[in-house]
Amino acid sequence: MATLLRKIGLIRLHNRDTEDPKHHHNHRGGGGQQSASLRGKSGTKSGGHKQQQHPPGGAGDASPGPGKGKGKRAPELAQRDKPPQPAAGAAGAAGAGGPRDQAAGARAGPGPAGAAAAAAGGSLVPAARQQHCTQVRSRRLMKELQDIARLSDRFISVELVDESLFDWNVKLHQVDKDSVLWQDMKETNTEFILLNLTFPDNFPFSPPFMRVLSPRLENGYVLDGGAICMELLTPRGWSSAYTVEAVMRQFAASLVKGQGRICRKAGKSKKSFSRKEAEATFKSLVKTHEKYGWVTPPVSDG
Repeated sequence: MATLLRKIGLIRLHNRDTEDPKHHHNHRGGGGQQSASLRGKSGTKSGGHKQQQHPPGGAGDASPGPGKGKGKRAPELAQRDKPPQPAAGAAGAAGAGGPRDQAAGARAGPGPAGAAAAAAGGSLVPAARQQHCTQVRSRRLMKELQDIARLSDRFISVELVDESLFDWNVKLHQVDKDSVLWQDMKETNTEFILLNLTFPDNFPFSPPFMRVLSPRLENGYVLDGGAICMELLTPRGWSSAYTVEAVMRQFAASLVKGQGRICRKAGKSKKSFSRKEAEATFKSLVKTHEKYGWVTPPVSDG
């Protein structure tokens, strides 16, 4: 008999729990999980009725109802209370913030600050290249100085301008002794022809700028301001294998070949050459020769 009554009670409870919750919205059951589930469903369907409140930590808080249990509300409240996070593009544009922001900014692409940082990083490459070129130029010129100092015939000598390794005054002591230029040097007591050589940043891969300082010369492929008309001094005619000694020997030969003379005209012989004028003249002659080519002398001229 007791067993029968228990079965009847369970059937009634089952029927009550499976009935439509709209007819039981005022039912106050225990704090179990099934009652809490019914209250959550009743609250969603009958919005006009006040729901029963449960203290934190009660059985109702463990209910899996939609948005009512503490296990669901805690992450939602924590998410709601968080400060708004910047978008990936904003993080990239700001170029700052935590590692997550920086990573997001990197994925979104560099903003103005990122572009500035990239430009700063990119500037290191030209700086390193310039430092390398300076080292190459310095080593080459130091070797050139040593080689010139060991010349036995004292063909040329070098003095550094203001102790700069990249600015030389070169004294040409000798030319062909059978030339009229050599006779002029003897008659005027000119011990040497003084030239200035300045070496660019990318020397020896670009030629030095070379001009005559004194005495004032005529002909011999020496032009206004002391500029020198020689193809090997131009970017097209230059080779990194050329040494200063070789350039000076070629210049001495061209002076003789071009019938160079020391100027003795009154009022003109004392006028010094100008670097500015020499640079302008050399630039003009390079353009002319690039347009019309360089004249190749006949084989009989050597």
